[in-house]
Amino acid sequence: MTHILAIDQGTTSTRAIVFDASMTAVASAQEEFPQHFPASGWVEHDATDLWATTAATCRAAIEKAGTTDVAAIGITNQRETTLVWDRKTGKPVHNAIVWQDRRTSGMCRTLKAEGFEEVVTDRTGLLLDPYFSGTKLAWLLDNVDGVRARAEAGELVFGTVDTWLLWNLTGGKVHLTDATNAARTMLYDIRKGRWSRTICDRLGIPMDMLPEVRDCASDFGETRPDLFGRPIPILGIAGDQQAATVGQACFTPGMLKSTYGTGCFALLNTGDTPVRSRNRLLTTIAYQLDGKPTYALEGSIFVAGAVVQWLRDGLKIIRGAAETQALAEQADPAQDLVLVPAFTGLGAPYWNADCRGAVFGLTRNSGPAEFARAALESVGYQTRDLLTAMQADMGTDGAGAATLRVDGGMSASDFAMQFLSDIIGARVDRPKVLETTALGAAWLAGQKAGVYPDREAFAKGWALERSFTPAITEETRTARYAAWRRAVEATISV
Repeated sequence: MTHILAIDQGTTSTRAIVFDASMTAVASAQEEFPQHFPASGWVEHDATDLWATTAATCRAAIEKAGTTDVAAIGITNQRETTLVWDRKTGKPVHNAIVWQDRRTSGMCRTLKAEGFEEVVTDRTGLLLDPYFSGTKLAWLLDNVDGVRARAEAGELVFGTVDTWLLWNLTGGKVHLTDATNAARTMLYDIRKGRWSRTICDRLGIPMDMLPEVRDCASDFGETRPDLFGRPIPILGIAGDQQAATVGQACFTPGMLKSTYGTGCFALLNTGDTPVRSRNRLLTTIAYQLDGKPTYALEGSIFVAGAVVQWLRDGLKIIRGAAETQALAEQADPAQDLVLVPAFTGLGAPYWNADCRGAVFGLTRNSGPAEFARAALESVGYQTRDLLTAMQADMGTDGAGAATLRVDGGMSASDFAMQFLSDIIGARVDRPKVLETTALGAAWLAGQKAGVYPDREAFAKGWALERSFTPAITEETRTARYAAWRRAVEATISV
């Protein structure tokens, strides 16, 4: 058997991609699902939508591929999104609380006031923020009728999306996760490689709710025979940003990638040493193979591709994402709109859960083209924020310290990637395979199954589609970035 099925369960849609023996995508299927916003700053998914779209897209991709020759399945998923379900029936107790959700801001402020953030950062590498799973799980225990009592009685289990999909794929036989997803819960000690009793006790989380943690390439069970005609082994799991790091072959310390999906996430490989950030970045696990974790510094931006969705669904100035570049190119160069897309707060390095979006520099002549350009440019500005913080943490000065490998839907925009190169003052490399997140999940499962090559051979096969190099002066770069920083400071101060 020479094919691998990759499940890419994202924030707004689920995709399944079949890769052949040469790691070429031969068939895919994708389904969007509804987003639920029950209150300002709250974001939820119906857990059954996540599973139903996964099952449907997997079946559709396998059918399109015209083969039953699937050796293994790899899973990659939106991270931090939090689910609780009945251990016996598999029925969720509530909607999934999505990583973007900010409802636990007050809880995080209380914990910070107690001085608990130092404990969290020391053990997990993370900051006390509503972004992570821990406080979301505590909220479910404390705010959904009967959930705490049932959890303490051992009736309920917790999982991030990978664990929820595994549970359903295996017919409730497996309650597992991998080290990269565990590392994003704010409950996992990334140095000791185990759940932190100290944090769980403080948040009131029964530890028997938590899944067993395994390597990214491991035996995660096999699918129910009725799903795809026969049982298929599940041999790889990684959170979406870590899977993209693997898919970009960033296996050497110092290598850097940035993925542009709903949000934007930049990861810098730091090797076997967890580097503690002095600039409010996150220390996390990039991947774990053969029991050995490789660490990374990560910067997380909450809104990247989501700003294009806002142009489409909120402002209704485009019908589809593909129109954004042409519209942006029509913008009046004399106008300097700056859009701070803090729709659900600002992520790294600001970590302000309460501020909201703002637009600066509006004139009577500002129109759809100027908004489109400002939206695409906001992603470049936010990426520079992350890279500046990473350079400070690693002791490298100035922009252009490393080539940035990019992937994700927005990386297909030449306009956005050229501006990114301009504003960071460094080369931006876009690979031939933009589906690097799914590719990373496929490689994890495929090499475990003996279908795909080892790390070194996989890295040699990485192929460049296009490089972007800076095309503006340092003076212009400095002035434009200064305008961005002023806009962010004004947004936060409101």
